[in-house]
Amino acid sequence: MNHEKTTSNPLLCDPITGACIMPSDAEKELAGLTKQDKSDKVRVIYFTDPICSSCWGIEPQLRKLKMEYGENIEVEYRMGGLLPDWSYNSGGISKPSDVAHHWDEVSTYYEMPIDGDIWLEDPLDSSYPPSIAFKAAQLQDEVKAIVFLRKIREMVFMQKKNITSWEHLAKAAEASGLNVNQMKEDYNGRAKDLFQADLKLAKEMGVRGFPTMFFVYSDQMELVYGSRPYPFYETAILKLLPQAEKQEYSKEWHSLFEKYQTLTAKEYSVLSGVPLNESKVLLNKLSEEGLLAKISCKNGSLWIK
Repeated sequence: MNHEKTTSNPLLCDPITGACIMPSDAEKELAGLTKQDKSDKVRVIYFTDPICSSCWGIEPQLRKLKMEYGENIEVEYRMGGLLPDWSYNSGGISKPSDVAHHWDEVSTYYEMPIDGDIWLEDPLDSSYPPSIAFKAAQLQDEVKAIVFLRKIREMVFMQKKNITSWEHLAKAAEASGLNVNQMKEDYNGRAKDLFQADLKLAKEMGVRGFPTMFFVYSDQMELVYGSRPYPFYETAILKLLPQAEKQEYSKEWHSLFEKYQTLTAKEYSVLSGVPLNESKVLLNKLSEEGLLAKISCKNGSLWIK
């Protein structure tokens, strides 16, 4: 994979940097963060995008971080605006179909199920509509909004659903327990301003790629850029809050599916500590026994409680 090409286009997420990088003519220095009030928790400002494949790639690490350090962190989801439109041509990408093969490659790299054929069958023209929908969901309920974000990611990465369509966004909202009518009103109104505020903050903080996480405690900050192994995120917390204690949690399959309704084999492996191949065997056995449902795409599967 050509590193020079992959770093110049937002939809070519580079495994070397572990990030989906925004088009830009020059790097920007990170802006300073306003000193926050003293808190007993680390604030994690997470810049992401619904169609960022590297962000999908860190779901296992992020879920484990919440399990082990959920008492010590507050994750603040911000939308970054990965794909405004197709009015550019960079990195060898000039049309949606150019992305299809790359997504299939990224799927293998992150060991997370991604079907790139959406870019051949029903391509998205922007990531802004699902980003605005997420901000509308946040206006109702932060927890349900995170569930909503997960559902639209499963839709786009595995089910080849064009999540710029209100039809799909509404289904995901309903499945997440959100008020669909209220969400549509906010989607067409206040959520647009909130999304613009996220874009403004990302620019002020010098964010050019996703995922980007700022770990903030008092007037100190640690930055984890791109998809990184779990210890990078854990270390960022412990540098800022050395007294943070790792929480023990049950690694039994039924307990993990109580916490997270859907899990990929990679996520199950990271959360349970069971090797990936063994995790696949176990999850397939549980689905054959009718204890879990299974959804598959050409590059992997998702198991559902």
